[in-house]
Amino acid sequence: MTDGPLLKVRLSAGYPPKTNVLRDAAFELQPGEILGLVGESGSGKSTLALAILRLLNYRGGAVTGEIRFQGRDLIPLPEREMRHIRGRDIGFVPQSPMTSLNPALRIGTQLNEAWTAHANGALSRRRDRFLSLLDSVSLPAGDTLLRRHPSELSVGQAQRLLIAMSILHKPSLVIADEATSALDVVTQSEILKLLARLNRDLNMAVLYISHDLLSVSSLCQRVAILHDGSIVECGPIEQIFCDPHHPYTRRLIEAIPKNPR
Repeated sequence: MTDGPLLKVRLSAGYPPKTNVLRDAAFELQPGEILGLVGESGSGKSTLALAILRLLNYRGGAVTGEIRFQGRDLIPLPEREMRHIRGRDIGFVPQSPMTSLNPALRIGTQLNEAWTAHANGALSRRRDRFLSLLDSVSLPAGDTLLRRHPSELSVGQAQRLLIAMSILHKPSLVIADEATSALDVVTQSEILKLLARLNRDLNMAVLYISHDLLSVSSLCQRVAILHDGSIVECGPIEQIFCDPHHPYTRRLIEAIPKNPR
């Protein structure tokens, strides 16, 4: 680990024929910080997440620039080395919990596969870790859940399971891509509280990607505004909400529904 930002990004990315989905998008994330990344649909939020994880090429995309994680540029790394970083040092929570889990495999099997990708050890040790992990995300910590299939979970339970899998190896960074967009308001609030607690307990940095400024304001210390492929403003939550500098940020703030008196 080096001094300085945990993650420092300046990149451009796209897919044929649109090669400029992201244009010199730049931000920094400090160790243990929760940074919100906000933008409207189609602004490039998920493209940015996949670019950081070096997964964009699997969708035919290309990335140029710099993705410096723990002082090391990820872009030139061979895929073999990136596999050691994904899941172990950088966790990922996708936005569609029910389609992100393998419907044919039991929960325990999927946790075991995520474990053996980066660790080994006795089966009993793994089981203890799984049960502790499930308890930490407020899921039933017992063999009954491990024997279930994803179709037997609610959407909220499936999202908690994905969060559990993302922190299985205690990464220093978790990227949560629209992690609450498929949830009802009550469950969304519970997931936000869960992410805040895991950040506090594990000193885990979170890049929280969302189109919802209100959820970002309740979770994040800073927010980066993504518009038309570029980060147009980045600052503390208080500054963004009370004194936004960029015209697009001002429009986002003005669009937030006001409570009736």
